[in-house]
Amino acid sequence: MAVDAKNHGGWIGRSIRRLEDPTLVAGHGRFTGDLPAARWVRFVRSSVASGRIKRIVAPEGATIVTAAELAGVKPIQPLLHKFNYVPIRQPVLARDVVRFVGEPIAAVVSSAREEAEDVADLVEVEIEELPAVVGAGAALARGAPLVHAEATGNVVVEGRLKTPAFDAKLAAARRRIKVDIRSHRQNALPMEPRAAHAAWDAASNRVTLTCATQTPHVMRTVIADLIAMPEADLRVIAPDVGGGFGQKMSLAAEFVVVTWLARKLKTSVAWVEDRRENLVACFHSRDQSIVLEGAFDADGKVIGLAADIVADVGAYSCYPTTCGVEPLMAMAELPGPYDVREYSCVSRGVLTNTCPMAPYRGVSRPVITFALERLMDKAAAACGLDPIEIRRRNLVKTFPHTSVTGLTFDEASYVETMEAAVKAIDVPAFRARQAKARAEGRYLGLGLATFSERTGYGTQAFAARGMEVTPGWETVEVTMDPSGFIEARIGASPHGQGLRTTLSQIIADELGTSPERIKIVHGDTDRTPYGWGTFASRSLVIAGGATLLAARKVRAKLTKMAGILLEASADDIVLEADAARVAGTDRLIPIVTLARAAYHQTHRFKGEVAPGIIESATYDPPGTFSNACHIAVVEVDVETGRVIIEKFLVAEDAGRLINPMIVDGQIHGGVAQGIANALLEEIVYDDTGNILTASLADYLPPTAREIPPIEIHHFETVTQASITKAKGLGEGGAIGAPAAVVNAVNDALSAFGVAIDEFPATPQRIRAALRAAGALSKA
Repeated sequence: MAVDAKNHGGWIGRSIRRLEDPTLVAGHGRFTGDLPAARWVRFVRSSVASGRIKRIVAPEGATIVTAAELAGVKPIQPLLHKFNYVPIRQPVLARDVVRFVGEPIAAVVSSAREEAEDVADLVEVEIEELPAVVGAGAALARGAPLVHAEATGNVVVEGRLKTPAFDAKLAAARRRIKVDIRSHRQNALPMEPRAAHAAWDAASNRVTLTCATQTPHVMRTVIADLIAMPEADLRVIAPDVGGGFGQKMSLAAEFVVVTWLARKLKTSVAWVEDRRENLVACFHSRDQSIVLEGAFDADGKVIGLAADIVADVGAYSCYPTTCGVEPLMAMAELPGPYDVREYSCVSRGVLTNTCPMAPYRGVSRPVITFALERLMDKAAAACGLDPIEIRRRNLVKTFPHTSVTGLTFDEASYVETMEAAVKAIDVPAFRARQAKARAEGRYLGLGLATFSERTGYGTQAFAARGMEVTPGWETVEVTMDPSGFIEARIGASPHGQGLRTTLSQIIADELGTSPERIKIVHGDTDRTPYGWGTFASRSLVIAGGATLLAARKVRAKLTKMAGILLEASADDIVLEADAARVAGTDRLIPIVTLARAAYHQTHRFKGEVAPGIIESATYDPPGTFSNACHIAVVEVDVETGRVIIEKFLVAEDAGRLINPMIVDGQIHGGVAQGIANALLEEIVYDDTGNILTASLADYLPPTAREIPPIEIHHFETVTQASITKAKGLGEGGAIGAPAAVVNAVNDALSAFGVAIDEFPATPQRIRAALRAAGALSKA
């Protein structure tokens, strides 16, 4: 049942300030790039998209490493065992051939970062340029050059799905509506680009790799494998990380080289990526096209969907998720929040001579949501229905709901959040204002997007993709020291999500204490249990669930100890205000006294309680679905193509809110990125594979000027799919915003009969659409 969000008592549900912030705000954060190093690395990168390396000549006296020196290092080769996946190998430094502009060819090592950059500029690389394929369309063309010889037709992964009655439903449709949408390539653009610092320790013969990553344990395993070093000899630390958004969850070839160099040179070696490198050579995302056809009955109910999805995955496959992550997610989740019973889909990942792809906040969901929401708006017009009404008729209303692709949707509020958003925005009042403005030559538009966000899914979901490396579960260890302070060691690796705060709130409620007495340890493979890191809106659901389970074990031990010392039943002990109390009495024992006894006075428990206080738990849930409705109100200047967003409204349902303030921050950040995707950000290549957006003068991130006030309405639907009753929501802001904004642009331009079915909807594209429709002078 959906209800308005509220405080549930205790610490959960309270908007306490983030425990992480004082250190960061005061400038005391610890980032990888802050560490001193004896040696610095600068990578020499390919200046062409496809070619054969003929020779590499270094300046006299320079220290340079090429693929020849790394002969013993294995290539990166993520594996998928389904969907016609073709395994391809990526050498950590290009060997013999290059496949995209920015691919690392050599590593220059020097005593100073600036000197390494200067020397790298002097390295001569002779490359015999070969024909490049840029764009999925070119790669799929008959006779196109192959990026990898083993991938026939440049198709590296292909999923197909068709329900038995699909053809009959399509034939019986009253209307068939088709949309052909395009999402142009993006970069996650974290504030801190990638960085790695590897330090060799002579006493232990170990290497400590400090790096900007979302997945420290995964990095440790794979780097040790590739270098063929004992995993115990490698420690990976993720300190403060200045944003990740998925871009930092995949293995960077540069991390492998830096670690190898530290072992080889027996010293400390560092590399810090600059912004140009990040734009050119760090993982891109969402270069996709979707042709979507909806079959509708006479009442405007969608009775079938057909999709042809093409995802440009670049030149290599990202580790560990593989390049199948975008096309396969799109295929599985494309029906979205709509009750679709018949479905046909072909989804392909296509290799091109461009920077490889990796997950970025929302992965494929912003694109599939855009396709669905453009379809709904066009179907509404064709059926003579209001865009809101056609959604009412098609949204899922009963739960649990099994989607046409086999996903189980837990309790949610798709219709309720949409109705709340529509009411809050006051659509009738807007339509009156829109008509008045249009009469004055001003063009206002309203667009909405309803969507589901699959979150907190464990190994079951990843195993369904056939992944060789199957993430999912998380383990948490909760300890109480002899002084009564609590430490939770987690395998997740937060980097801005506020997990130190929210997990502390969960523990504090369970153990009757306050968050200030709790320390969350993360991002250090020597100090934390093995875990999969932080990505995919999973940490609060999965790490939070494991935290709750471990805290419950600690609670059980404390109540048992207190019962023995107070001569009461453990069932009668309550933990509150840092004490264990016999319910209904004034008999109590401070928690700190219990903690000291657990270590220093174990004889008092007569063998009934093991010494110390340390408990662990693992949680591996099937997953849960958050949902939301986004509404954007815009004004389009038809003379310039400029879009001004007047208002943005979010009605969301993420189950129980552990900390509403942190929730709002996640939504604000996601919406800002979604607006940037909708209007501004685009990685552009020319026909030869040269990147044209290699600086922030060309790749346009949003500023405060482009982001309007964001109004948020919370709902809480109690779900049984999450032990904490919380759902993930880290990606939702970025999922719904592009569709809402572009639908609003289309609503504003409806008087001209034009359609914008791609993003970003730049001024140039808006003006071109108006000119094509004859709405503007072609002068």
